[in-house]
Amino acid sequence: MAQFPPHLLAGNSTGPTLYYFGQPSYPSPFRSSDERPQFSIQYRWWEDEAPPMLWGFDIEEIRRVIRYGLYPDEQLPRMALQSRSTATVEKFLLGLAMPQERALLAQLPHVQKVEEILHRCRSVTPPLVAWSWLPARKDNNLDSLALATAIDSESHLQFSRITFEELVRYALGYPSLQVEWFLQQHTVFYAILLDHLNAFPEECVRFLEVEGHLRSKSPFAHRAVAYALQGAGIQVEIANTGPGFAFIAAPIQRLFRDLPQNLTSILKVLCVLGIRFERTYLHAREMKWSQPFSIVFFFLEDILNSTSATDFARTLTTADEREFAGLIDQGTFDENLAHRISVRWEKLSIDVWECCKALPKMIEYIQESLQPLLADRNYHSLTAILSGLHRYSVSEATVVRTDNGTAALAMNPMFGPEFQYLIDPAQNYATYRQQYDSVPGIPFLIPHLNQHRELGDGVLQILFQQLRTALPQPS
Repeated sequence: MAQFPPHLLAGNSTGPTLYYFGQPSYPSPFRSSDERPQFSIQYRWWEDEAPPMLWGFDIEEIRRVIRYGLYPDEQLPRMALQSRSTATVEKFLLGLAMPQERALLAQLPHVQKVEEILHRCRSVTPPLVAWSWLPARKDNNLDSLALATAIDSESHLQFSRITFEELVRYALGYPSLQVEWFLQQHTVFYAILLDHLNAFPEECVRFLEVEGHLRSKSPFAHRAVAYALQGAGIQVEIANTGPGFAFIAAPIQRLFRDLPQNLTSILKVLCVLGIRFERTYLHAREMKWSQPFSIVFFFLEDILNSTSATDFARTLTTADEREFAGLIDQGTFDENLAHRISVRWEKLSIDVWECCKALPKMIEYIQESLQPLLADRNYHSLTAILSGLHRYSVSEATVVRTDNGTAALAMNPMFGPEFQYLIDPAQNYATYRQQYDSVPGIPFLIPHLNQHRELGDGVLQILFQQLRTALPQPS
């Protein structure tokens, strides 16, 4: 007899039915409202802010409001845009279009222009796919870990069909067809495996081992296997590990609960986090289901809270001065801390790349901070930002054909040659090191640590003296 959670038996006064092959229905081990943490908030304040933003004149802000759809009536943006003047709607549409499209789009009727705006503002939804991994006796040559990995990969594929925007809405309590489909496909897997185990009871031993491996993988696939084993008569203890989507839903809920109630700012944050979500969960070779989604956005926060690019640069430098002071506090160079700072340098570079990808209009502001950072001799943040801008330039490059017929990436330079030399890696960033020896400041540590590995402790002693001279002395 299968053992199901009480909510699956609601309305069934006779209790669970005995399994029989080809039964007309299979109770699902999943319910979407149970797969996200409870979200207690007085009222959905963002629903009050969304309509006025749709009546504004900033097309990028309107695009973000439509993209995340944080309002109860999905017709709201359509009604708002259709009520706007023809000239305004046309201006919005042309602002979203490529130059070669504008002449054609300008000829569309008003209603079609509105539909085109909605289409261009909404995220691209990947096509939903049916569960395709099937248990097969021909897989007897595979060990249980290989089977668990294959099942986990299928669960990851199903997860990749849920957009970040949909997960944001789902985390805040809105219904989600993509999440429902995801859970439905895991129910399909449960039903298929239940039939398989009852048809071939000898397979239960192997899938009991699979269930053990899945405890550290997809919680949804694990639950499907565990309930299938229970349905086949194998007693499996199913630990109450909490909602399956807690790793992504709980951090998003914290954003809306803990940050100031400003939808304009939060939507910018979400755009940056959307890039991080794809990099962390969708482009990963192996899904880390237990890894909570990082919502740290210090770089963007510093930008949003600054009054000018110079003010932003000073904020970075002040923070770096505090951090690097720790390297010399003990009177010797703390090598372990230096390595941790180098790791954070790379994190800052990636943060810059995420921000440029998500909010291209921020790029000019970031570029304006380069000169103040150089004037402050803050090579740490300066080179990290240059690295992030370069990453973005490469990722946005266009493919061109050279004279000899080969393909090449044509990049749009993000900064001039007066900065390029600082991140030229030739000979262990030789030109940067020459600059630093001439005008020391807050260092870009990676070249110095490389040099230390090659030449020994004397390198760090010299850097220690340069850094102590460059940092402001406590009053």
